[in-house]
Amino acid sequence: MAGNRRRAAPLYRVYRDLHRHFGPQHWWPGRTRLEIIVGAILTQNTAWSNVERAIRNLRKARALNLESLHRVPLETLAEWIRPAGYFRVKARRIRSFTTLACEQFGGDLRRLFALETAPLREILLAVNGIGPETADSILLYAAERPVFVVDAYTRRFLLRHRWIGARATYDEMAGLFTAQLSRDVALYNEYHALIVALGKNRCKARPRCEGCPLESLLPARTMRRR
Repeated sequence: MAGNRRRAAPLYRVYRDLHRHFGPQHWWPGRTRLEIIVGAILTQNTAWSNVERAIRNLRKARALNLESLHRVPLETLAEWIRPAGYFRVKARRIRSFTTLACEQFGGDLRRLFALETAPLREILLAVNGIGPETADSILLYAAERPVFVVDAYTRRFLLRHRWIGARATYDEMAGLFTAQLSRDVALYNEYHALIVALGKNRCKARPRCEGCPLESLLPARTMRRR
């Protein structure tokens, strides 16, 4: 993946500097495994504040259980999750997951999460609308597996520091972290949350590099251009 002139990413230092700057993030918001799964699906292409509104609707309807989510008419489910945007599409994605859980695993998430990580990931990826980021969010936060979650913020800061090439795949980026870091669920959880904090506060579409906790790690050419 990396060219001969690309620098190695000092990922433990990145974690240390982000943690010192932003402090602990206390992710993932969710009271149950199912709520975390639903949140991972709903957060696609929307802000977490919108997901929270949708989750509150589901709680109010007492629908945050597999049986209710699986049996309720899709139109009703879509209305409950309307605040999360793309609500009809996301309702079908939630239904695809509940169909998997109810019809193949007897409505018991413990049976689903009893699988080894690799086959569990393949099963999740086979669910309509669940891609690598959503699958890995479920694995890390709901199943508590040491799987690193990569998102757009991750790609952005890795590219700007020239630790990946423009064509790096999702799995290549995730592998960069898992190759350097101990396989620790708590570490991966906190690291992903800190990258989100970096992306929202500093490494935006128009970056705010001055004063960023990772400023000293920027390539010299990038520093000269600012």
